[in-house]
Amino acid sequence: MRRLALIPLLLPLPALAGLDEVATDHALPRYEALAQSTETLAATAATDCRGEATLAAYTAAFDDWMGVSHIQFGPIEDLNLSLAIAYWPDPKNRTGKALRGLIADADPVVNEAEDYRDVSIAAQGFYALERLLYDDSLPQGDYTCALTAAVARGLADTSAMLATAWVDYAGTLTQPGPDNPVYPTGADATRKVYTALLSGLEFTRDQRLGRPLGTFDRPRPNRAEAQLSGRSQRNVVLSLAALEDLALALADAPIPQSQAAFDRARARAASLDDPVLAGVADPMARFRIEALQQDLRDIQTELATELGAALGVSAGFNSMDGD
Repeated sequence: MRRLALIPLLLPLPALAGLDEVATDHALPRYEALAQSTETLAATAATDCRGEATLAAYTAAFDDWMGVSHIQFGPIEDLNLSLAIAYWPDPKNRTGKALRGLIADADPVVNEAEDYRDVSIAAQGFYALERLLYDDSLPQGDYTCALTAAVARGLADTSAMLATAWVDYAGTLTQPGPDNPVYPTGADATRKVYTALLSGLEFTRDQRLGRPLGTFDRPRPNRAEAQLSGRSQRNVVLSLAALEDLALALADAPIPQSQAAFDRARARAASLDDPVLAGVADPMARFRIEALQQDLRDIQTELATELGAALGVSAGFNSMDGD
């Protein structure tokens, strides 16, 4: 994914613009919700394997991940846990290969949660679990059920670790100052959150929408996120809702134009009626998805005008080789 480089303007940043709200009202409750729903998922997967209760628990937990996946700073970055939760995009199918290898070998690593943390990150997290729950081409049996339980348990343990770590990190984010080694100034903390906001929008635009869109001559519907579980469109809608909530938390003044842009994008995303974004291969449906991409660009423009200017930062884009 392309990385955002923030360029300070001459205007000073508000010292604590929305940081308390970001931590207390946005990040902390969302990480706690993720910890709770993944714990439910782990408990269910241990007894239900691929049953309806586990599929429902998976959907609920993935929803909660969409509510916090844009926060790619703080404990998830410090502990290097992002890919252990969400290894996607996966253009080389490392997840499928890793899972098939474990199943073929009946690797006993599934028997100890601590040991399983050492397996390839491609065999961990939501997308590995999606394969195990929804990919009928994978061999089924007692070992695959044990593997499903191990992946779900690892996801729950990782989520709990992050929720606990955020309790301390919230103080780091909301109390910048000369004695704070991470955020010596309020500007540093505010800039970090603003970067996450814009990066989240860009990830949805360029990865969740851009990867399946491909080109007009070569659409790539099979590259849609979470296609097996039928939630490609759902992830876009939930991500937009979470990013709008973050923008409102960070802002210390009304941002009506940005809110209106978010509303337009969310309405269009919800109206696609295309759960796996298969419409990228149909000219008329493709046009609506491309229009949604433009809606996300419009959000970024409005945020730069209303929020970025007020915070004293603007965003410049550097191309990154980020598949």
